Amino acid sequence: MRFAFLSFALVLGFAGVASAQDPYGSIADLKLGKPEDAKDQPSTAPPAGALILFDGKGLDAWTRRDGKPATWKLVDGNAMQVNGGDIITKEKFDGSFKLHVEFRVPYQPKAGGQGRGNSGVYLQGRYEVQVLDSYGLKSQNNDCGGIYTVAAPLVNACKAPTVWQSYDIDYTAPKCDGKQITEPGVISVLHNGQKIHENVRLANKKDGKEVPVTNTTSGLGGDPCSPGPILLQDHNNPVQYRNIWIVRSSKQ
Repeated sequence: MRFAFLSFALVLGFAGVASAQDPYGSIADLKLGKPEDAKDQPSTAPPAGALILFDGKGLDAWTRRDGKPATWKLVDGNAMQVNGGDIITKEKFDGSFKLHVEFRVPYQPKAGGQGRGNSGVYLQGRYEVQVLDSYGLKSQNNDCGGIYTVAAPLVNACKAPTVWQSYDIDYTAPKCDGKQITEPGVISVLHNGQKIHENVRLANKKDGKEVPVTNTTSGLGGDPCSPGPILLQDHNNPVQYRNIWIVRSSKQ
């Protein structure tokens, strides 16, 4: 049996039969750590006051990096699939916010490392929380849930490939004096409801000193003290996203 989720009802946790066009393959040969790893993480409805970035109905909130219309594919009536380059939100964000993202990665058993279901969620277009098929691995900072090149997840909370997963990311932008970071940004992350990062400072150590990170690999770069969009990465794998929303915090 193939595990695919072809309608709004099915994405709430029931396995179904994939269509001939489904790019996700079968996980029948995949050894599961526990049965629930093959069940979707329940979808989380946006709270009152949330800004809806994607609800399955269209890509009006998004563009490509160059400002041209987003070309990702709408699939299954509630999701979008990577296609034609990175996409960014038209709106830019600063201060503190909570971002909710649901995603799933294909099963690509013949691929390895960064070639298995690779994508990423970038805060302010600069700081990546990695999306990847890292099921069953000892996670590094470039695996699923890693803050890319900054911090590995505390635990590997991945579900099996083809299965819907979720990130709840609490983010506080760097504090600055002009264009100079005086206090690094901070990220906490729940992956499928499990805490994988808690108040991680976006900084690395150099010669015993804390050096703020201004941009992780393939981010938009630019002034790290200016507002930035949410960016979803195209890494040439058919990763899918659904139900993306953001809540700004009164904590600034």
